Amino acid sequence: MEYTTALLIIAIVFGGIVGSFLNVVILRLPEEDASVVFPASHCPKCLTPLRWFENIPLLSYCVLLGQCRTCKTHISLQYPIVELCMGLLSGALMYTFGPTLDFLAYFLFCASLLSVIFIDIQHQIIPDSISLPGIVLGVLFSLFSPQLGWTDSIIGVIAGGGVLYGIAWIYFILRKVDGMGGGDIKLLAMLGAWLGWQSLPFIIFTSSVVGSIIGIIALLLQGKESSTRIPFGPFLSISALLYLFFGGEIQYFFHLYLTGQWP
Repeated sequence: MEYTTALLIIAIVFGGIVGSFLNVVILRLPEEDASVVFPASHCPKCLTPLRWFENIPLLSYCVLLGQCRTCKTHISLQYPIVELCMGLLSGALMYTFGPTLDFLAYFLFCASLLSVIFIDIQHQIIPDSISLPGIVLGVLFSLFSPQLGWTDSIIGVIAGGGVLYGIAWIYFILRKVDGMGGGDIKLLAMLGAWLGWQSLPFIIFTSSVVGSIIGIIALLLQGKESSTRIPFGPFLSISALLYLFFGGEIQYFFHLYLTGQWP
């Protein structure tokens, strides 16, 4: 697909700007009745509103040396990380899809997953306000995208939600405790809507393996009595992002593994 350096730069800058807004979403969305629009961006400690030059993605953090200009409170490293990640994701989307409808749609998809990753890490919740509209938008997108068939999307919703619901039900029957939140179930349904049912084996397998490894490491470090709950949403989201950009290669090697033949 043809693209230009200028388009890539524009996409990266635009992604960084949206990443700055995502930091507000990540901070405020888990709060009950909080608005992601009002009030304007401000220091969470001294509540001083940020001036425009204090709100430039990445650059402001570096110039301010990671501190509030007014009260000198340390600014979380999360802010530049989210801005950088969204900028890089936007550039990768432009490189992959070019200036198309797919770019705009998957830009929204990536922004949603990036928000889910940080919200779930901090609060161990996946807001329904992200996953439920995401399911609907994913199915609607499949009606117009040449990359995704609407039947694959709908089957992805049903299979994605159904698989994790089944796993959660079996775990509850065996252990008598909830092992997986409803947010994870709805998130996987959303991933199936955007990426099709073909993505689900890779997403479930990869997120489960990586999540298990992280869980074992946490158990070894904290001791057998540890009751730390490791959020599953970030593993699902990262696996989905990998499939979004490398789905063709993943399906190629998956086919080779199953059949032993070149497709």
